[in-house]
Amino acid sequence: MGEPAGIGPEVAATAFHALGGVIANRALKIVGDPTVFAGMGLPADAFVPTEAHAVRVLGKPDAANAAATIEAIARAVALCLAGEAAGLITAPIAKHVLMQTGFAFPGHTDYLAHLTGAKRAVMMLAGARLRVVPLTVHVPLAAVPGLITSEAILETAEITLAALTRDFGIAHPRLAVAGLNPHAGESGALGAEEDAIIAPAIAELKARGHCVLGPLPSDTMFHDEARAQYDAALCMYHDQALIPIKTLSFWDGVNVTLGLPIVRTSPDHGTAFTIAGSGQADPRSMIAAIQMAAQMADARALS
Repeated sequence: MGEPAGIGPEVAATAFHALGGVIANRALKIVGDPTVFAGMGLPADAFVPTEAHAVRVLGKPDAANAAATIEAIARAVALCLAGEAAGLITAPIAKHVLMQTGFAFPGHTDYLAHLTGAKRAVMMLAGARLRVVPLTVHVPLAAVPGLITSEAILETAEITLAALTRDFGIAHPRLAVAGLNPHAGESGALGAEEDAIIAPAIAELKARGHCVLGPLPSDTMFHDEARAQYDAALCMYHDQALIPIKTLSFWDGVNVTLGLPIVRTSPDHGTAFTIAGSGQADPRSMIAAIQMAAQMADARALS
């Protein structure tokens, strides 16, 4: 269901109708309070209802709805863990609203890792022309250098490479790793992280038998010819990854959580409170997220 006051419910409903309530021979179900979707033409059997209720006031998030929003996520995860659902597609949430009620997680990814017992959840943004993984996500730019470690690069890279094989059917995946500094540090002249941290991690990944490129200057690794050399790019910080993917795949980009025991995708956009209910919300990213979840479920041979 996502945040009731945002565009999540309407793009979910529009995607449901566009796909005829079915994806890859699996029935689509909406987990949440059915009253949030009043007037959207959805059949009663489309819902897995939450016990907590929400009130949809367009563009006006209310902490009173947090219980229903959080319950919907937890209920959907439980269905996936029990094998009753093949995958989870989440509509956007308003993190600041949930945190007003004591929600202890910075977003979906961390909460999903908690619910599933995953050691580390990794965020991938995937589109038709590019897949990117940010090593650090929602942290201030000033904090990024201190969070870049060889261990974090190794763990994130191996989760990404494993997912490329398991979920995307790439038998021998190729991973490009971006540098942190301009020109990937230019042999230490513009920063030491590449030589001291990133390059040793790449060397270890190669020693483990993986195909890994880098560290690469991020200003030259996203043009057409460069992208042909790899299947996903591991970037050092949020905008280094999200600017190219949103430039190339703004409407068909999908947020994929790697490292979970369940399939989870999400549209690559936020709650968009300012246009909720105006008819301007574009459902393409939600439809792409549903389609990608179905493809991942097929790759995992989930029923």
